[in-house]
Amino acid sequence: MSNEQYNPLSVENSLILAIESSCDDTSAAILQGNRVLSNIAASQAVHELYGGVVPELASREHQRQIVPVVRAALAQSNIELSQLQAIAYTRGPGLLGSLHVGAAFAKSIALVHQLPIIEVHHMHAHILAHFIDDPANIGGIPTLPLLCLTVSGGHTQLVLVHNPLNMEVIGTTRDDAAGEAFDKVAKLLGFAYPGGPLLDRAAQQGEARYTFPKPKVEGLDFSFSGLKTSVLYFLRREVETNPNFIHQNINDISASVQKAIVDILLHRLEEAISQTGVKSIALAGGVSANSALRTGIQALGERLNCRVHVPAFGYCTDNAAMIGMAAQFKLAAKRFGDLASPPQARLPFEHFE
Repeated sequence: MSNEQYNPLSVENSLILAIESSCDDTSAAILQGNRVLSNIAASQAVHELYGGVVPELASREHQRQIVPVVRAALAQSNIELSQLQAIAYTRGPGLLGSLHVGAAFAKSIALVHQLPIIEVHHMHAHILAHFIDDPANIGGIPTLPLLCLTVSGGHTQLVLVHNPLNMEVIGTTRDDAAGEAFDKVAKLLGFAYPGGPLLDRAAQQGEARYTFPKPKVEGLDFSFSGLKTSVLYFLRREVETNPNFIHQNINDISASVQKAIVDILLHRLEEAISQTGVKSIALAGGVSANSALRTGIQALGERLNCRVHVPAFGYCTDNAAMIGMAAQFKLAAKRFGDLASPPQARLPFEHFE
């Protein structure tokens, strides 16, 4: 299908209830076309006690939160279930127990109200959040093709978007994701979970005085395990000499690690721009909220004369509005799901059915 068939301005004003439950945020949204009428999310503080997401606790929290979250989304949008044209949900990837809660709830509503069900790939949705009609999205609605750097706790990818239902991964991480590297280094520095945003805040007060080796990876792929190990050994050496080294230099260490990760990401993006010739570039995923990455991609865009798209903070982390936007394109293309389709913890990126 041509790009014009997937122009967001041509998406019909269908009302969709979208549900996102892939990890530890329970979210529901109502979209009319590419306009967000409501986008409600409930986080799960219970995981702070364990320094990371506990899958069993996550699924239990989704069960507890999903009804009030959906009710709040309907109330805020002033929409009744009887007015909806479709129900959308995250099929994967994610934590299997968490995905099951959202999928079962969405399918139940669809079955009772005789509505089509639309299954959405979580990572597609992060990218398609850029097509939401919201002035808080920097750069406005993208032109196509679009080159998107997708960065989250579980994924680091360079994605060439031919149209909203035809995307190609041209680079991916060979080990850790960038978000995982941020969180693991933050834990080494003593930050509470989730540590990535706290490291970002500290980095803004520091100076990148320390350097770390860059990975040597062919093509457009990424690697962050070596950087994480390098930081670990660096901290061990310094602490042996000065037990208070981390506490005394935490802002500068944070700034140095953040610069190293962001430099790796933007270097690969620049290479992808050169290889593809695409001049419309974007950030997506939870790490797109990082201040240095947001500033860096805009500087890169100015230097290379690219149009830059950065999502509003509300669309960076997991949210149901992005699920609803992806579902609007699938609804327009009449790509419906099946009530018998199971959630998948590892759903291939190429899954467009």
